[in-house]
Amino acid sequence: MAGANPSCVFCSIASKSISDTPLLHSDDKVVAFQDINPSAFRHYLVVPRAHIPTVKDLQRNSDDYSLVSHMLEVGKMLLHRDAPHSKQYRFGFHQPPLNSVNHLHLHCFALPYTPRWRYIKYLSVGPLGFIEAEKFLEKIKP
Repeated sequence: MAGANPSCVFCSIASKSISDTPLLHSDDKVVAFQDINPSAFRHYLVVPRAHIPTVKDLQRNSDDYSLVSHMLEVGKMLLHRDAPHSKQYRFGFHQPPLNSVNHLHLHCFALPYTPRWRYIKYLSVGPLGFIEAEKFLEKIKP
């Protein structure tokens, strides 16, 4: 896989080097799987196959916009399939230095948060907080 980082856990999952992580979705651009430490009723991660460290590494161009749009489409499709009765969904990214893994990953939630206090990890508080996917797409729209 081009652009993979051998020491990155998400690159290993995307390249199927870690076989015990069941994939919910896989295509030529992204893979999706359950978060290992879920914070909501459903909590999925959508990650690009290519190693992109963080949202700070994405630019205002059609390729990056297309990738993030695709990540969001996959996340929405999975949650609507697996949690159709959820009344609220949320999609977004942690911004450095608050990201836990240095490989771009979209958090996809079917709420409520479990336990309820977990919402704190996903507050949108300025340039260091959690950024909603739709808001981020506006930032990188070509």
